[in-house]
Amino acid sequence: MRTALTIAGTDPSGGAGIQADIKTMTANGVFAMSAVTALVAQNTTGVRGIMEVSPEFLKEQIDCVFTDIRPDAVKIGMVSSIGLIQAIAEKLTEYKAENIVVDPVMVATNGAKLISDDAIDTLKEKLFPIADILTPNIPEAVVLSGMKIRTEEDMMKAAEMIGREYDCAVLLKGGHQINDANDYLYRAKGGRWFCGKRIDNPNTHGTGCTLSSAIASNLAKGFDMDTSVERAKAYISGALGAMLDLGAGSGPMNHAFDISGEYVKTAM
Repeated sequence: MRTALTIAGTDPSGGAGIQADIKTMTANGVFAMSAVTALVAQNTTGVRGIMEVSPEFLKEQIDCVFTDIRPDAVKIGMVSSIGLIQAIAEKLTEYKAENIVVDPVMVATNGAKLISDDAIDTLKEKLFPIADILTPNIPEAVVLSGMKIRTEEDMMKAAEMIGREYDCAVLLKGGHQINDANDYLYRAKGGRWFCGKRIDNPNTHGTGCTLSSAIASNLAKGFDMDTSVERAKAYISGALGAMLDLGAGSGPMNHAFDISGEYVKTAM
């Protein structure tokens, strides 16, 4: 069985963060492992508190995984501390980790910065150069490329700029009033659009975590980059299309929409 490691913070309500990553990896047929960067008190209505682990303890967690059950892929979610970013980069470099997917959670969909400029600089310097693929949304791509993104042509140009800068693939996620659900993948051999149908579901909590984890899962199973993105987009469309409705805010998706069998049956 192929394996994948998620390095991220928690979500006690289960829709995002490590909880969403583990559900996604399991649903996509890989054995999920985790290294916790922070305990986050959050639910569908927002974040109430964050308690980070120390860089030394994060290193210990990563050591425990790589020295026992080596992951075939690694997904990295939101990391807001310079020390934690450096710890992740140090350990993944030490263990020569493969299939590294970085979801650069830096800017909220409303444009608000979620981490400091110094931490963004550390991401750029330490983590992005060892990534196989970055999965920014449009506000994040604006920060990384330094250009305004208003059209699909702008998306293509920004993705290429970022990919060339860090020598990795870039999946620039659409939306944000530019298109419905079309994402652009840039890699060394050129670019490709992945068109998706917009699903009228307000419950989108954890979509970024889920997409990046699904990509990592498929890379772990040996699919190439294009196929991994294609399969991940199909999975997230199914999870959204299941129309799960939980919570008082923007609720979670149904990560288990495609799981069936004896042990998912409910009492009659």
